[in-house]
Amino acid sequence: MTPKHPSPTPETPGNDRPEPADTLAPADPYLVDDQPVDHASTLADALPADATIEVDEQAEEHADDTTDPGVPVSVPPQLPIGRIPVEDVFPTVDCGRRPAKSVVGETFTVWATVFREGHDAVNASVALHDPDGGVTHVPMTCVEPGLNLWSAEISADREGLWSYSVEGWSDPYGTWHHDAVIKVEAGVDTELMLEEGARVLQRALDEVERTPEQARVLHDAIWGLREVQRPPLIRLGAGISPAVEEELARRPLRDMVSPSPAQSWLVERKLALTGAWYEMFPRSEGAYRDPDTGVWRSGTLRTAMDRLPAIADMGFDVVYLTPIHPIGRTNRKGPNNTLNAGPLDPGSPYAIGSADGGHDAIHPDLGTFEDFDAFVARAKELGMEVCLDIALQCSPTTPG
Repeated sequence: MTPKHPSPTPETPGNDRPEPADTLAPADPYLVDDQPVDHASTLADALPADATIEVDEQAEEHADDTTDPGVPVSVPPQLPIGRIPVEDVFPTVDCGRRPAKSVVGETFTVWATVFREGHDAVNASVALHDPDGGVTHVPMTCVEPGLNLWSAEISADREGLWSYSVEGWSDPYGTWHHDAVIKVEAGVDTELMLEEGARVLQRALDEVERTPEQARVLHDAIWGLREVQRPPLIRLGAGISPAVEEELARRPLRDMVSPSPAQSWLVERKLALTGAWYEMFPRSEGAYRDPDTGVWRSGTLRTAMDRLPAIADMGFDVVYLTPIHPIGRTNRKGPNNTLNAGPLDPGSPYAIGSADGGHDAIHPDLGTFEDFDAFVARAKELGMEVCLDIALQCSPTTPG
């Protein structure tokens, strides 16, 4: 082994003292005289011929464990790495742990930073993965060339759990388009550039699925690029015509496609975005005082139905019912929140549960499940939905 500091020699003036031992490099246990050592063979040679070696199989099994075996080790997932870097995808919620949300038909913008090395053209698309496994690509536009910022507007045509990712890719047609315009106009490598364009378009025909009508645009461009009897600029025009550019923008030839991690995306119905809600105490709709006894009688779900047309005429989308379950008797309150309830006071609908049932029952004063179904059906006829207040609290008299 070579020490960290050279040892003093007689030829070195003034170095007549030995180097301190702790300044020398430690011996390499895997080298002897700069040659690798087979430690297994060395150990075997040192043992008697009749010696045996016992192996602790359990210890050997956990030889590579560096943590407490009782503690689960979480290995972070490996993100895909492509040739074209894609960074800072937005929107993303809670670092991707929660889905972004929209409603059917709602448009929003996806952003990402996409760049590459070298001078070849880079491009980007948003890949939309629908709930049925289909994939649709939406072209992105570089909105900040100096910052390599790309964007696209996307929307979903149906409800469900979608996802989207940004794909960066090398653009062979964009690279050729840029170089050909410069060189052909300058008369440099003219035939080479025109033939290269024809071959790029031929690749686009061979590698990307198109209808016959869509393919005809590229066929015509290839023929025009190779029409040698025409002037070079005319031939170039065939390869960079608006029709060709539009076709390759919709169905591009893509090399080195590099996707970002997928972002989950929950698409809900339009009412999840905005809606006007009308809160109703069904007991109050149709309640009346008996003229003979003076006792108040509760309204029912059937009498509450009579109020629905007026609610719809005001433009409401949702009828929101306070709890309709049986009401407990423990600590029942009276009118205006008084602490002493009379025998006929119904109590607060939020104190759920009595001998008549709990959260899965309807208060007998309000009606039956058939009455509730009729209430919902009538609201639907008027273009409204019904929402129930799910009150998790309960009275001590709640069954079960």
